[in-house]
Amino acid sequence: MSDEPKPEHTQEPSHEHYQELRFEVNGHLIAAKAWGAENARPMIALHGWLDNAATFNRLAPLLKDVRLIALDLMGHGYSDHRPQSMPYYIWDNVLDVLGVADQSGFDSFDILGHSMGASIATLIAGAFPQRINKLILIEGIAPLVTEPDDVAEQLAQAINRRNRIQGRLQKAYPDLDAAVEARMNGRWPVDIEAARWLVERGIIQRSGGFYWRSDPSLVLPSIMRMSEPQVESFIQRVTAQALLILGDKGIAQSERRIELFHEIQTEKLEGGHHLHLEKHAAQQIATLINRFIDG
Repeated sequence: MSDEPKPEHTQEPSHEHYQELRFEVNGHLIAAKAWGAENARPMIALHGWLDNAATFNRLAPLLKDVRLIALDLMGHGYSDHRPQSMPYYIWDNVLDVLGVADQSGFDSFDILGHSMGASIATLIAGAFPQRINKLILIEGIAPLVTEPDDVAEQLAQAINRRNRIQGRLQKAYPDLDAAVEARMNGRWPVDIEAARWLVERGIIQRSGGFYWRSDPSLVLPSIMRMSEPQVESFIQRVTAQALLILGDKGIAQSERRIELFHEIQTEKLEGGHHLHLEKHAAQQIATLINRFIDG
């Protein structure tokens, strides 16, 4: 790890200078926010579980000479949900992301992921190493796993849980502020500004109140996961230089997984799991990324 980076910016640029994009991938709508000039260096950004593209509102404007396209992954934000009968497998996002890259004309590109988005980014970089220039991971490396002896039990528990919640009503919030407060006080808290960004993109008003747009199926246990050796095979195939940024109050990551990358720079900053949404940390992260992609 290197010394703590000094932020390059003293004033935070506005997150409001962005474009809303829409893609049709395999018959489904995928929504996105884009910052930067269309001819700038391409970068696709992937958010964490139950978040959306607004998670990059604070970081994106701080990146230099980058065309950053932040997706609402399927089931999140303004993107479509997967068909009701179809579980959410993390590897299905690989096809979605590559579909967006193809429609954007990106033969190769940088990829930035937070948490679950970092796991997806590593799967892409391992499966299609020729397409990824730089790999940037925030508070995540690769997917959760299930050991082979536990696969049958994982399947049984997931199906039983799915059957139990069928027809269950979604929780309604009386107003937007109540949803913002709930997001602020979630498992991984964020400040009021960040919570409002995430909520405004992630909620819909219907009869009876305000409801999350995200697919309720996202909270179900995974029906199937990879094993650790399978995940490690993806990491070992990554040829892109990788930058891993962790918060000192975030989620501990596997040292073995880190060591499997051919070339990785690891940085630990003061912050939590959503440190890219914290003002001071976002400035530091932007400095690290700007230096990394220029190197």
